[in-house]
Amino acid sequence: MAYLSGSGGSDAELIEGAIEAEQLILPPPVLCELMSKPDRAGFERALMRLPLLELMDGFWRRAGDARRVLLEKGLKAAMADAPIAQCCIDADVVLIARDRDYRHFARWCGLKLAK
Repeated sequence: MAYLSGSGGSDAELIEGAIEAEQLILPPPVLCELMSKPDRAGFERALMRLPLLELMDGFWRRAGDARRVLLEKGLKAAMADAPIAQCCIDADVVLIARDRDYRHFARWCGLKLAK
């Protein structure tokens, strides 16, 4: 999201590089989140050309299990973060995220985060 607002940073650079290399692939919950933005007109066309990660059988259960693991440890695990993390875990792809809460999914659930 920060990338679309023109925010700089290492994550924005990684996203730009992935777009240029045609390697950016979105978890479906990220597409949903971006499409819900009222100011999406400037990026909607480009967004719709990006490939999506596929949801595998048992996806929602695994996402719920991962979130439960974190919540049981007293860690923050937002409802929207769990399916994003699980998509990346299932596909064995690296998540580029500014939100530090994903570090819990990395430590306890196998999510790979961009550095």
